[in-house]
Amino acid sequence: MTISGGLETGERLAGTSAAFDLALMRQTLNTELLRVKALIATAALFLVISVLVEIFQPKISEWIWPSRVGVLYVYAIIAAFIGFETLILFRIKADIRLGRDVPVIWRYVSALVETSLPTLVLMLQIEGIGHDKALGFGAPLVYFIFIILSTLRLDFWLSSFTGLVAAAELLIVALVDRPSIDVSQNPEIYYHGERSFIILLCGLLAGAVSVQLRRQFAASIEAASARDRVTDLFGQHVSPQVVERLMKEGTAEARDIREVAVMFVDFRGFTAAARSKPPQEVVDRLDGAFAVLVEILERHGGIVNKFLGDGFLALFGAPFESRDAAAQAVLAAREMVIAMERVNALSSWPLRIGIGIHLGEVVAGSIGSPRRKEYTVIGDTVNFASRLEALNKEFDSQLLISSEVRQAAGDGALDAVFHGEVSVRGYDRPFEVWQLQ
Repeated sequence: MTISGGLETGERLAGTSAAFDLALMRQTLNTELLRVKALIATAALFLVISVLVEIFQPKISEWIWPSRVGVLYVYAIIAAFIGFETLILFRIKADIRLGRDVPVIWRYVSALVETSLPTLVLMLQIEGIGHDKALGFGAPLVYFIFIILSTLRLDFWLSSFTGLVAAAELLIVALVDRPSIDVSQNPEIYYHGERSFIILLCGLLAGAVSVQLRRQFAASIEAASARDRVTDLFGQHVSPQVVERLMKEGTAEARDIREVAVMFVDFRGFTAAARSKPPQEVVDRLDGAFAVLVEILERHGGIVNKFLGDGFLALFGAPFESRDAAAQAVLAAREMVIAMERVNALSSWPLRIGIGIHLGEVVAGSIGSPRRKEYTVIGDTVNFASRLEALNKEFDSQLLISSEVRQAAGDGALDAVFHGEVSVRGYDRPFEVWQLQ
């Protein structure tokens, strides 16, 4: 017994962990997808601006790119980069669809290729306008775009690697063809070294930010998973709509007065018939019938508030308000009667259903002791709906409604048959009772 319980617990934990890992992987891929889209949009913007400058301000373009071949190379590099990122985009979308992760090695390869783009442009600019002008122009600043967007990878080492590649390539390009790497003979090395160090530091800081983002995403996923587990578990005992409301309220202490259509459902003669049946057969018959009725109920916006042995209490308009609660309750009740007739035709144990519906104000909310509460409704509306359902035995009917329901349901209850003013147990005056077929 203990071993079996331990195995089941372990399997649940393993399943939960696997679901968490899958959700975190999907979140990582989605942020990676956002990063790639941002890179494609940025590269396309640079390409458009470059073309517009060349068309409308050719002198500026000629100053930046004295050689026509140089600018064509840059266009080719940017276009190739957009093509490369587009391939990555489709690959990530495919991975998300198939539920698989991108291999780590490919992440580092793409980081190396992407971060080398400004290096190639910088090298072409050095050939065109000279070493000092190119290093003081915009190309070295492009590294920061890749470093900033690397935070969306949610990986410290990938962001740090991006910063390292950018710092190393900038330093190498800056020091190429230098006569000496001795700081005493060539103080400019310190200048370039400091810039590269700052870029590396930015990569490390971006890595730290990505770690924090990953932790926040993980915490959000864990919280959502925990919420789903509670909803799944609690939702087997009460309506999912009730779970939703209680979790939104947090303290589950809120109560309010609202107009609700209250429906009582009961199987006539079930207790007497069940005496001659095995317990398991009784449970199976009830479960089968409840499954059919509850599905209809929920489809029309109603919820099961509680099961009452061989019947249940259902609500329309609580915990969430509904302007057509009475009409929906009538529609659901009619369909439930028809559905039970269809089920009875296929069963050796037919069940005759009785339904009573009343509309009125109730107090709705969580009621009980500090240690044990339940969401329910209280008020005379509930009591009268119960008494109304019990009258089905007297009229040999299956569906009775009050005058309030008939009026509120409109066209949905025009065919109701009036039974006159009927004495109701527990009340000192008669009430109008209507029957629906």
